[in-house]
Amino acid sequence: MSSLIRLHFPLYLSRRSVSFSALRTERPINFLCRRRAAEWMIVMEKFDSLIIGEVAQDTNVDFDGTVVQAVGGAVYYSGCAAANMGHKIAVLPKADLSQLDVTAAFHEKAPSISVFPLNSPHSFVTKNVYHTADRERRTSTVDSLIAPYTTDEVPVDQIDAAIWHLAGLAGGDIPNEMIPFAAKHAMVAIDVQTMLRWVENGGMVYHDWKEKKELLPYIRFLKTDAAEAEILTGLTDRAEAAKVLYGWGAKEILITHNTEVLVYDGHEIYTCPIKARNLSGRTGRGDTTFAGYINERLTKDIPTALQTATALVSLKMETPGPFTGTRQDVEDYIKLMY
Repeated sequence: MSSLIRLHFPLYLSRRSVSFSALRTERPINFLCRRRAAEWMIVMEKFDSLIIGEVAQDTNVDFDGTVVQAVGGAVYYSGCAAANMGHKIAVLPKADLSQLDVTAAFHEKAPSISVFPLNSPHSFVTKNVYHTADRERRTSTVDSLIAPYTTDEVPVDQIDAAIWHLAGLAGGDIPNEMIPFAAKHAMVAIDVQTMLRWVENGGMVYHDWKEKKELLPYIRFLKTDAAEAEILTGLTDRAEAAKVLYGWGAKEILITHNTEVLVYDGHEIYTCPIKARNLSGRTGRGDTTFAGYINERLTKDIPTALQTATALVSLKMETPGPFTGTRQDVEDYIKLMY
């Protein structure tokens, strides 16, 4: 992991080296400065990823009329999947904390995850109606939105993460200025849905991201689905769309589809097939894939990380809710299915 961080994330090392060099200096340091430096070192905790995004309070109506009330959102599915795979994960979820115990919701499914909840006057409350058995077509309506994230809400004095994963659910909840701010602290990963999906008249509509060419160069890992890639580039060919997105500045592009997951790094197109034996756990597919992939990439090459992430999501899709299995479960699935 250290070599990957040195290559793509110089601030990750430089900030820590400044702190230690200050403590080693032979010049006099007064007691208060020494105490504050020691306190900083104690409270700063190191993570693979910090995932930023609101928790959703979902009502899901399946194609057969089954109604399920559930906690959801990209931060929830991403955080649980990555943590249960053994990665050290922090989440910064936002919701109306008087209506939802966010920490308990995460710890019920992923006990090892570190939760830094933020309060909002309102939660993200939505209803998803799925029209087909494969859950590829749905209608979403939104009753309320969170107050947008601000840069000063991120506890940078407590969290030292290799990746900041921006995992919002609707346009405006993670403002554009969060991207260059995140890039000062970590490698940036973003699920582009937070820039494309907008709430209008209670419904979800998609608009192109006007600032994409300005902000994509800050992004180390970019995730889209096939439809979002077409909105961004105008191309239906996923491989060609990935090449365009790379040309605009993103360093590593992951595009999900119901048949496969594609990755492009500027040199080669990699794909791995989805092999889920049923689709009862379709919700959270892209979130699980992306979180699995970017955290595996800290120590693995692209083909290995891609296969692990695709097997992870294939297995997750066979059971509703976030992934609650283990790395061994995924490794066994790879042996069986790949």
